[in-house]
Amino acid sequence: MPINLDPDLPPELVPLAWLVGRWAGAGVVGYPTVSESRFGQELELTHDGRGFLGYRSRSWLLDDDGNQVRPLASETGYWRPAGPAEQGGTSLEVLLAHPTGYVEIYVGRVHGARVDLETDLVARTSTAKAYTAATRMYGLVDGDLLWVMDMAAMGQPLQSHASARLRRM
Repeated sequence: MPINLDPDLPPELVPLAWLVGRWAGAGVVGYPTVSESRFGQELELTHDGRGFLGYRSRSWLLDDDGNQVRPLASETGYWRPAGPAEQGGTSLEVLLAHPTGYVEIYVGRVHGARVDLETDLVARTSTAKAYTAATRMYGLVDGDLLWVMDMAAMGQPLQSHASARLRRM
């Protein structure tokens, strides 16, 4: 699927143009402290003409028939290009806030239709669950947005936590 560049897209956002839009689909979540389950997700990346993308994601638990059971997670934030990356591509900073009491700052890079991120900082409130680090990878595969997340939390080392395949809406 060709990417149509919005004429209002600032030049620094061109490496992220393939992400702009609304995506929806399903995935799998699990962890040693959480039973494996299927979830649905809607994710949106937008811009308002300035040099960053707005980001919003919400997900919900799915039953065996694919019906929504209950809200699962939500996050909101910003994706900020930070100039050329040392290894090629574009450096990226991602700031995310969660209603469960933590915020994350990711750093990484965009290289073609792939984004690799790792946490630079995780801050949490005194009532939030223990969570210390994560990595994420987003990629455009056959026109779909695929992503995976590894997480270190609840005393567990960094390991697979969630993944999904989303279609452009």
